[in-house]
Amino acid sequence: MSNPLPPMEVKLWGDLACFTRPEMKVERVSYPVMTPSAARGALEAIFWKPQITWHVGEIHVLRPIQYASILRNEVNSRQSQRVAEGWRSDGGGYDASADRAQRHTLALRDVAYLVRAQVELKPGVSDDIAKYRDQFRRRVREGRCFATPFLGCREFSAAFAEPDGNDVAIPRSEDLGPMLLDIDYEPGGSGRGKPRFFRATLDAGVMRVPGRFAEVT
Repeated sequence: MSNPLPPMEVKLWGDLACFTRPEMKVERVSYPVMTPSAARGALEAIFWKPQITWHVGEIHVLRPIQYASILRNEVNSRQSQRVAEGWRSDGGGYDASADRAQRHTLALRDVAYLVRAQVELKPGVSDDIAKYRDQFRRRVREGRCFATPFLGCREFSAAFAEPDGNDVAIPRSEDLGPMLLDIDYEPGGSGRGKPRFFRATLDAGVMRVPGRFAEVT
């Protein structure tokens, strides 16, 4: 059943973004458009409550799609407090020059998006949905967030604001290929899950996202 309430809207923009394609194993190559999972993460950074969940319906691309090539040194190993405590007790240390690799990122530059989404109550919650919608609008209007939203990678932070009514999607249409829709996690809290993908398309600058329970691959 479709949601009769109008979607919530927020405008996101930034200097750089990278929404990595899953088929790229080593080098990061961005989709040309913000992914639904990245949009949901940005919405939750602005407004999150345990009683609600977000469903992204549309992503409007507001600026021409432009790429930026970034080459940088990254470390291969993941550091932890346990390893650092071992260095303190047993000696030794970390040599970044021996543990780094040069990786290429094909990112997007000068991006802006209009995200339209529905805030939905989780099963068993009987609250009035209107109060959560109002809280989200106030937070966007006042520029408040729980954490700084980012555009695919944490180092690519995003600014956000209410749409001003003059934002127009770019006149571009193309097939974007398979894109992550959601992950069906196994019961029991193991953290394992099966990803579900949908065939994403950009139609006159707008990517429409199917419902959570749509038949997808």
